Amino acid sequence: MSGHSKWSTIKRKKGALDAQRGKIFTKMAKMITVAARQGGGDPQMNIKLRLAVDKARQVNMPAQSIERAIKKGTGDLQEGVALEELTYEAYGPGGAALIIEAVSDNKNRTTSEIKHILADNGGRLGETGSVKWLFDKIGVVRINSFKKEERENIELAIIDAGANDLKDEEGSLLVLSDIEKLSEIKKCLEDNNILYDSAEPELIPKNPLKINDKNILSQLEKLMEALDGQEDVNEIYSNLSQ
Repeated sequence: MSGHSKWSTIKRKKGALDAQRGKIFTKMAKMITVAARQGGGDPQMNIKLRLAVDKARQVNMPAQSIERAIKKGTGDLQEGVALEELTYEAYGPGGAALIIEAVSDNKNRTTSEIKHILADNGGRLGETGSVKWLFDKIGVVRINSFKKEERENIELAIIDAGANDLKDEEGSLLVLSDIEKLSEIKKCLEDNNILYDSAEPELIPKNPLKINDKNILSQLEKLMEALDGQEDVNEIYSNLSQ
């Protein structure tokens, strides 16, 4: 499982099939529309919108589609349906804790489908508050492309920009910060021509769970893939350790 105990539903692979790209763009458009509706259509004044737009650009979503999604959120275009952010707390095989974030125009349908996916893959929904306390919400930046000799200068620049901690993760440099500092850290990286893979708020487990049983890990993999395939799900977080 990639990421810091996170199953990223926004694939960043170039050359994806058109159907996959369309699905990703639809998910991104929903996120942008909700962010614009909640905080306004100016990405400079609305950090949630700015992060959603940045993520959309990372997956090569057309600028026209991004602008259209923003206008739907601000009411400049008729949306037709009301979108709602949903968060589900759940348990998977081996007792793994899951937080599932979705954007839906039909809460009952989405909830029913997620319950069905969980039940079919050895999981279950938890009560509100049963899982969320196991996580902290912080800013996370992943940097994959840098030369070893440049690392010290990169780390110093990032710390000056407001990073709280730096960690190694599967060959990547993981930067942890307060959410409010994400924009400053991204600007620092861009000013220094440092490429980063992602920069967004994430839920990080306070006490990661270690599972060694390959069968359980395989079951979790299938569950994550099934949840990822649900059209309304944007992000899935787990408390699994790396």
